[in-house]
Amino acid sequence: MEMLHLRYFVAVAEELNFSAAARRLHMAASPLSQRVKDLEHELGQQLFDRSTHHVTLTPAGTALLPLARDILEQVNAIPWRLREATKPQRSTVFLGMPAGVHPDLRDRVNALAERVRDRFELKRWPGASPDLLAAVQEGKLALALARMPVADPALDSLPVMTERLGAVVPADQFAGREAVSLSELTGYAYVASPEESTPAYFEQLDHQLTSLGIKKRIKLSNTGYGGVSEIISSGLAFSISMLDEASPMQLYRLENMAVLPFTDFRPELDTNLVWRRDRGDSGDLADLVAAAREVFAEPLTS
Repeated sequence: MEMLHLRYFVAVAEELNFSAAARRLHMAASPLSQRVKDLEHELGQQLFDRSTHHVTLTPAGTALLPLARDILEQVNAIPWRLREATKPQRSTVFLGMPAGVHPDLRDRVNALAERVRDRFELKRWPGASPDLLAAVQEGKLALALARMPVADPALDSLPVMTERLGAVVPADQFAGREAVSLSELTGYAYVASPEESTPAYFEQLDHQLTSLGIKKRIKLSNTGYGGVSEIISSGLAFSISMLDEASPMQLYRLENMAVLPFTDFRPELDTNLVWRRDRGDSGDLADLVAAAREVFAEPLTS
């Protein structure tokens, strides 16, 4: 018995007409009838009652039809089942996300997750940049969005966003202002975010502010970004944060706070996508990194 015999039988059983079944199979009716007779002879069972006016299934033909359909379905499924069995397995990997990721950058992360979903299930993992970088180094995270600078030679990175920063000031003391100069802030203390959540860039910024005449400091710990907002809204200090109103960092603003661009100073925070070099272009993350290079080909600005 050959597979073609079963295909011919099913076609005739479904059409109950040899001419219609022959057209469906793109063959002549006479050889189709002969092949069905060959199958009946091999099985020792008559499968169809034939007359000049109609064709009907015999009890044997009725019993064979679901069996033949099942066999043909399984044979037809062989190509895609083989592809499923041999294609690369889908892996779950994690991408580190620092606080305050801009929504446009978050959209790019979602686009990357969609791009690689056949190979990787990309999950987000929160943390401060130093902790995320350590997790990438240890192999716990595949990728991370990290605030620059990153100097580890074992890590490779791709610029993904540059955000302009502004002065976060007490609104009532700068009412009606659209910008502020750094020289106007020399009488205020500078308050940075707590060290446990501050990117390394802000350490450099702190030294730069000192050289530009901002000498006073207020140090906070274990208060988060909300503590910084409390100090500024009370009129005791200023800080520096993302200027774009779409930034999630704007959610920490209290009632008496404003974010103004500088007229004589242009601080910017760069964010890169970071991965371990040995896992990148030729390692286990090669496909993921290649997709990331396409998705983040044009760095964002705000």
